[in-house]
Amino acid sequence: MSKLIWLNGKLVPPEQATVSVYDHGLLYGDGVFEGIRVYNHRVFKLRTHLVRLFESAKSIRLTIPHTIEELVAATQATVQANQVQNGYIRLCVSRGAGSLGLNPFVCPTPNVFIIVDAITLYPAELYENGLAIITSSVVRNHPAALSPRVKSLNYLNNILAKIEAIDAGVLEAVMLNHLGYVAECTGDNIFLVKDGVLYTPPLHAGVLEGVTMKAVLILAKDAGIEVSRIDLTRHDLYVADEMFLTGTAAEVIPVTKVDGRVIGDGALGTVTRRLTKAFKHLVGHSAPED
Repeated sequence: MSKLIWLNGKLVPPEQATVSVYDHGLLYGDGVFEGIRVYNHRVFKLRTHLVRLFESAKSIRLTIPHTIEELVAATQATVQANQVQNGYIRLCVSRGAGSLGLNPFVCPTPNVFIIVDAITLYPAELYENGLAIITSSVVRNHPAALSPRVKSLNYLNNILAKIEAIDAGVLEAVMLNHLGYVAECTGDNIFLVKDGVLYTPPLHAGVLEGVTMKAVLILAKDAGIEVSRIDLTRHDLYVADEMFLTGTAAEVIPVTKVDGRVIGDGALGTVTRRLTKAFKHLVGHSAPED
């Protein structure tokens, strides 16, 4: 079966899902997006993702030419048309075609497209054995320049850190903020466990508030695990008892080594296992579109 892409209200084959080379999303990274999961034919937290999409768009003064309900229906239709049971959705809104130059107001019509496909961010064995990561020399974008809560099409900051990770022989890197505190990884939020307490950076550290991150925080509180959101340093990473990353594509993946330093005893910790199990149960039983 050939894939179908939802583009501006129509389902079309990938070769017909085209936008102009004058689109400011292409020329300047001017646009927003969401990555969303499909589990057992159901879209996980679709409305939560769409609310964030609309907030990102509002922040950059981009008017999405659809309502949330219209995009709920469009997303569901795209999943059904592609007969996807478990997969990944990329929903993008670009500024649209305009002229050469930065002025966004010469772009009369944003482009909206929805891709539904498979995704494998990390090899399956790393979910059992743990991921090795590094801390990147690439500093997270200053929050006063562009809020990290805007999920924009411009990911160059993250891409440069990702290149550094791959050059170092690993698949992910921690990015520090302008003050030297831990922000997040190139595509995932980061958690650590110390003395039974679950830690993750606060929003002011330069964190994109991940949908999976928020779900895990709720699961932790429901499980009676103490949660603390404080500024973290490299030292905190190095002396952690456990560590894991969360993200829509990554889900929940353990980290067992940072900058060559073994985390804890190098094996998956108790808290990581509990929250991984709880998350798998959640995505297997959650209501669609919540």
